[in-house]
Amino acid sequence: MTNHIEPVGASGAAKITLRTAGELAEALPYLLGFRPDDSIVLVALYKGRFGGRVRLGIPERSEDWPSVAQQLARCLVGGCERRDGRPDSVVAFLCQDASVRSGASGPSVVERLRPLAQLLRTECGVLDVPVTEALCLSDGRYWSYCCPRPDCCPPEGNAIAADGTSVMAATAAYAGIHVRQSVAELTARLAPLETALVPEQTRALDAAAMDLVPRILAGAPREEVEAQTLGLARLVLRRLADAPGADDTLDADLRDDELLAHDEAAALILGLQDRMTRDRAAEWMEGEEAPAALRLWRALARRCVGGYGEHAAAPLTLAGWVAWSLGDTVEADHALEMALGVDPHYKFARLLNQARSEGVDPEPVRQSLRRIRADREAEPAVSDVPVGDATAALVPPEVGAEGMTDEAAAPCPAPEDADEDTRSPALAVPGGAADPGISRAARGLAAALRRRGERRAGAGTRPARAGTRASRRPSGRRTGRPQSRGDG
Repeated sequence: MTNHIEPVGASGAAKITLRTAGELAEALPYLLGFRPDDSIVLVALYKGRFGGRVRLGIPERSEDWPSVAQQLARCLVGGCERRDGRPDSVVAFLCQDASVRSGASGPSVVERLRPLAQLLRTECGVLDVPVTEALCLSDGRYWSYCCPRPDCCPPEGNAIAADGTSVMAATAAYAGIHVRQSVAELTARLAPLETALVPEQTRALDAAAMDLVPRILAGAPREEVEAQTLGLARLVLRRLADAPGADDTLDADLRDDELLAHDEAAALILGLQDRMTRDRAAEWMEGEEAPAALRLWRALARRCVGGYGEHAAAPLTLAGWVAWSLGDTVEADHALEMALGVDPHYKFARLLNQARSEGVDPEPVRQSLRRIRADREAEPAVSDVPVGDATAALVPPEVGAEGMTDEAAAPCPAPEDADEDTRSPALAVPGGAADPGISRAARGLAAALRRRGERRAGAGTRPARAGTRASRRPSGRRTGRPQSRGDG
């Protein structure tokens, strides 16, 4: 689920007044930064100004709709209350093209989703926040669930203005706001491959795992695997950086896949399962390194095929982190959503996800990673320092390692069996048993979130749960991946 809570009026100087349901429908892609498909979207309003918004894929089973409606309403209102106070009202959007359901038409989609729209209106009403408009968007047309007038909202719906022809599009272009691709296209850049390459990539992953296990049993030092993983990653980064650019995202991803050999991808995917290695890789977050690093993390996420799907949590989280550091919050949110779909307990993804929801600036995390990198480069022996000492720089004196509990770190309540310190990692790696329960990068982010919470008036020791993205999803189809286990 995407949960974006930002301060009211923080979107810049360009302003536009939306007066009709049609203008709201036209504005939705610009509010989200991409074109939602097969999605529920709730947008908060403050005296006519837009506030936070949440998005979740429409569950295929109608039995899941009541719990999803309740979760979304609480998530939006709770998050807004912590930032700007209770919103005055909410606008709801249900987006699904008729092509999603074989033989369906726009009006049939509207009727099928009508009970879901009513559930959203009811759950928001329970929280004393009325839904002033509920729209269904399908096949380039919109219908209102709140307007009973056929002269205003006819049964066949009203057409949504073509791309680039509305006042909203012109204003967005003037303000430099760009609408990204659809959710499906965003997902395709990060989802496991479904091509003829899958069997060969699976064999490479199996071979890499069989090579790594004997080394673990033989007592190979963790630092040896880390050095080999990072050395290979730097080699691939240079290769990607030297390749000519491509404007089309599909062509760019295909070219990157061609530049990454199966055995290289397998070695990197397994090596990144070690949290400390992943933290070192997270340092490639800015400057000339960042664009190539983002391309590499995307490519590795696409190579987590077959039975290795749960290993995608690490590259997906790294992709989300680098995208956020580069200012691309749309891809960052989606990558983190997919990482939590793969592994709802992956701590680094949970903390980044919470930071995005809370509106935390990424600069404190960048500063922490820069400091660690500078210290390591200034003193090569720093790798021999115990983990507890190496991570101390990320945590302020008033926040000890024990000060960050699983519940404080999690966006929403974790299952009872989600004790990350006792669960086995997705893949045992050298030194894994000695790793801390929370990694260096995650420790710094947890400290930043804790300090932010302490600065809020009346803030408790733990962030409220209602306004963050859920770590456990209701059953039914979602935009993420099947749940699995793993450490963050």
